[in-house]
Amino acid sequence: MVWCIIADMKPVTQDQLINEILHHIQTDPHKRASGLSDFILGAQDGLVNVLGVVLGIAAATNDARIVLVAGLATTFAESISMGAVAYTTTLADADLYQSEREREYRHLVETPNLEIKEIRDIYSSKGFKGELLDRIVGTITANQDVWVAVMMAEEHRLAPVDRKTAFRAAWVVGLSAVIGSLIPVAPFLFLSVATSMWMSMLVTALALFAIGAYKARMTVGKPMRSGFEMMIIGTLSALAGYLVGVLLKVPPMP
Repeated sequence: MVWCIIADMKPVTQDQLINEILHHIQTDPHKRASGLSDFILGAQDGLVNVLGVVLGIAAATNDARIVLVAGLATTFAESISMGAVAYTTTLADADLYQSEREREYRHLVETPNLEIKEIRDIYSSKGFKGELLDRIVGTITANQDVWVAVMMAEEHRLAPVDRKTAFRAAWVVGLSAVIGSLIPVAPFLFLSVATSMWMSMLVTALALFAIGAYKARMTVGKPMRSGFEMMIIGTLSALAGYLVGVLLKVPPMP
């Protein structure tokens, strides 16, 4: 059987259409960015911040017990804080979208001619002109919901935010922050402080590299380059904590 999806399009067979659908769904599907960004935010923040804390405390005290207390306290306090921030930020984005949307509806009533001009300017800047531009403007402004949706996307560059995703964002950020934070702490449970400092830096660097490479594979970029970039930036950031510990080193008890 031969299919023609739209006018002036070359005919395609049913098998070709099925193969393209499978490619679209299985081989090269669209990625959802929100979960990925939440995971990277929590894991990277946990890795870098806790590594900085444990290196600083270890350099200052050389006491594994104090390092563990500081590392674990930072892990759970920061993870809860990160989850809360993700939750409130998502709600704030939803509130911003809703307030601007309501404002646009008011503008359609109070300043309709200006709003029509804005739609015309938007599509004129995209290259539409003449009768086609008039038809586009007429079609959009004939429906208030469509009109407002276009203004939100094209003028304000805002997308609708589902408030239900706030809980998911909080859990993803908070849990990934816990997992990331425990990685630099773990060596101090089993090894001497001096060895643990090097091991903590090593496993954290590897984890940062893996996160960077995974991000590139899921989005765009070169996995090796992205991995090394995240590893170097994160490790250098954490070394600030180590320098503070060295500068404020606690003298040994007599």
